[in-house]
Amino acid sequence: MSGGGPGADGGARSRSRGGCLRAYPALPVWVVEDHQDVLPFIYRAIGSKHLPASNISFVHLDSHPDLLIPVNMPADTVFDKEALFSELSIENWIMPAVYAGHISQVVWLHPPWAQQISEGKHSFLIGKDISTTTMRVTGTDHYFLSDGLYVPADQLENQKPLNLHVILINPTEASNSHEENGEVASAKRLKLNTDDTASTTSASSSVAPGDLDHSTPSVKKKEVQNSSALNRAETLSKCSASSSLGNSECPIREVVKDVCQVLQKGDAYVLDIDLDFFSVKNPFKEMYTQTEYELLQELYNFKKPHRNATEEGLLDCVENRVHQLEDLEAAFADLCDNDDEETLQKWASCPGMKSLVQLVHSLKTRTESPDYEMVHQAGLTCDYMELPHHVSTEEEIEGLIQSIKVLLKDMPKPTLVTVAR
Repeated sequence: MSGGGPGADGGARSRSRGGCLRAYPALPVWVVEDHQDVLPFIYRAIGSKHLPASNISFVHLDSHPDLLIPVNMPADTVFDKEALFSELSIENWIMPAVYAGHISQVVWLHPPWAQQISEGKHSFLIGKDISTTTMRVTGTDHYFLSDGLYVPADQLENQKPLNLHVILINPTEASNSHEENGEVASAKRLKLNTDDTASTTSASSSVAPGDLDHSTPSVKKKEVQNSSALNRAETLSKCSASSSLGNSECPIREVVKDVCQVLQKGDAYVLDIDLDFFSVKNPFKEMYTQTEYELLQELYNFKKPHRNATEEGLLDCVENRVHQLEDLEAAFADLCDNDDEETLQKWASCPGMKSLVQLVHSLKTRTESPDYEMVHQAGLTCDYMELPHHVSTEEEIEGLIQSIKVLLKDMPKPTLVTVAR
């Protein structure tokens, strides 16, 4: 990975549209358990002027997009960071930073088993819904529709654009890699800020992102730093493939080009890695039986709009979905208070709720007092697509690690790295 990004030297200053940026003496790597807990470190870097206040690019390696929105949180909460941090969870912590104006480009790099958002570029707006004062988006992917998050642009104020790039990362066959034998020429790398021509010295983390497979288990929740020499950085036009690469790495080289093009549009970038990118479990599949999980899928099934739905059709879809989820939430809240047969039959008589009886009876055969709040949370993940569940083999993990090594070797140096394990 190049050290030629803005502010690689501790005493240097990088210029951006937001003014001068400070530089870290070493590349910070922050490691957390719950993914939303990386956001305070990003905000701290903005506050200390190591990151610009706007036009940040965010490269996100994860089996989950994490691009939902706290459904009922007032949009203005994003401007009170402590209140914001207390509202976030693992699936909804990125979009508030977009609405706050900090992040403009998100690159979601996902493994083959994670297909929640369709491939390609998605450009849409996030803003404050004038009718509810909550955050909503103009994005029409099922990922947003199934959570009831879509509204038309004319219903949003304080609009912020987001360019989302969804890119598949396939494993690379390690046996075909010439890189391990030192045969890969040092790739020409993008320089994020071409105005910064000063000679600089880099400090890179002792847990370099390309070496996560070796070092992460021993990392503690603190900033890890070490020094190394800075590689030369080149402009985007030189961010091209090396002819000495094995054929299995060619798709990754194409990904490098795509990512570099996105990064050039921003003033700085954050590299974010969730270790479930390499192997992931759906925790609810271990909490519930196969029959119970299928019943949840029936109850929470999302009725997709027509392929070429009009704005009116999309609004109808969202309205129906919101009512469905509100009814399910109310039903399980009622069951928390009293799950006797009368309460159960009352809710089961509602449209689409017939499966509730069999589900509750099954749960009560296994536990005297089911956690109905958790059942509802599990149901919310059973809409148009299950949560990713893929326990990788060692070979698959090694192949993904090899792909990420090739990717990071050719990318410019980020301002900071965040890791969720």
